[in-house]
Amino acid sequence: MDLIKRVKESAQKEKQRIVLPESLEERTLRAADQIISENIADILLIGSPAEIKAKASNLKLDHIGEATIIDPAGFDKMPAYVDELVELRKHKGLTKEKASELLKDPLYLAVMLIKMGDADGEVAGAMNATGDVLRPAFQIVKTKPGISVVSGAFFMILPENQFGDDGLMVFADCAVHPNPTAQELAEIAACTAETAQSIGKMDPRVAMLSFSTKGSAKHEMVDKVVEATKIAKANNSNLKIDGELQSDAAIIPAIGAKKAPESEIAGNANVLVFPTLETGNIAYKLVQRMAKAEAVGPVLQGMAAPINDLSRGCSVSDIVNLTAITANQAASGNN
Repeated sequence: MDLIKRVKESAQKEKQRIVLPESLEERTLRAADQIISENIADILLIGSPAEIKAKASNLKLDHIGEATIIDPAGFDKMPAYVDELVELRKHKGLTKEKASELLKDPLYLAVMLIKMGDADGEVAGAMNATGDVLRPAFQIVKTKPGISVVSGAFFMILPENQFGDDGLMVFADCAVHPNPTAQELAEIAACTAETAQSIGKMDPRVAMLSFSTKGSAKHEMVDKVVEATKIAKANNSNLKIDGELQSDAAIIPAIGAKKAPESEIAGNANVLVFPTLETGNIAYKLVQRMAKAEAVGPVLQGMAAPINDLSRGCSVSDIVNLTAITANQAASGNN
């Protein structure tokens, strides 16, 4: 069974409430209609009910009437939301007046719906920049306990099955943090293993990548990966992880056996953790384009609630798929 089919079926078994705040954006409305028709999630839309229904009618969408539409101008829980936001941000001097203004913004209201227990996750970014999507998330739901960094993982579905788990691999961080410290890199490794397990149903085998394998090169950038591997092992006793490994030693059995013969990960990795954002982002795009792999994501990791950011060039199917992934994150408690 392919990844997306499996993720959708899992979402259907334990439906979650996913808010799509960009409710007048055409791709988002089309995706919402498909999500409802496929019974993937309960959808919440933010905006004027009249405007949303009129646009849905113009687009000949049949299922938008089954969504919950929350109108910021007439939301009966808004006073409680304002009070809670003031409490959360009082150390920043937030007033009731400013909180009321912020909650007119669908991106802020969407995150507060999650914080107040009225939604389980959010997908946005079809018409808003990543910084605008993540700013309310960082201010309101913050990161998970024990996690200091948010990262982005991609499921890489390769056309040939000799790598990873029958061609399925997970790459991180490819989307968020430019130059993580050793501690942050260890957290990214642990979060990515959880993502691989909970969403991909994989038994994660994590390779911490570098331009060195087991001391073949000396540099402070190698030292960071070595230290991150030690931290990850110390903090996650059941985690299958090794490093530092070059990429070929991580995924090619013959090379792994030659360069790191004592490693249970070398040559057999299905999760690749890159030392910096530039290496991760370059690698996933090269594999996507040159190996004709499907890149599903980014799946944001480390947030205290499942909030995922789309590319502004996303398709309807991208929104549907990421909503299904977000629902899986919400159901499993893994963000």
